[in-house]
Amino acid sequence: MGILDFTDLVVQQAMQGSSLAQQVLSNNLANADTPGFKRSDVNFESALASAVSASDPEAAVENVAFAPQTDTTTAMQADGNNVDLEREMSGLTSNAVEYETLASIEKTRLGMIQSAIGSGS
Repeated sequence: MGILDFTDLVVQQAMQGSSLAQQVLSNNLANADTPGFKRSDVNFESALASAVSASDPEAAVENVAFAPQTDTTTAMQADGNNVDLEREMSGLTSNAVEYETLASIEKTRLGMIQSAIGSGS
């Protein structure tokens, strides 16, 4: 795997999943007034957890794919739209905090590698 280890791979994949989730949540908000629109969600945490517990976790994590799933379980409004603004805003906030935490972890880990290699000064 080179200089980066399995943990770095997991964090990077989680950041990709979180990024996709942010796009999907934003799309839900943008379509809050679109009649018939069905909100979507990305459960990247579940997909990543399954990959990590696979028989070959490194290969599974490298090949994990995140995809939006249409939510058909929530209550519909009269126009057939099921976007709840409060839920989407809460999801955006929660996901942004999660992404920032992942970015902080990756920054710290890369700093440790840089320190181990030497900064070249």
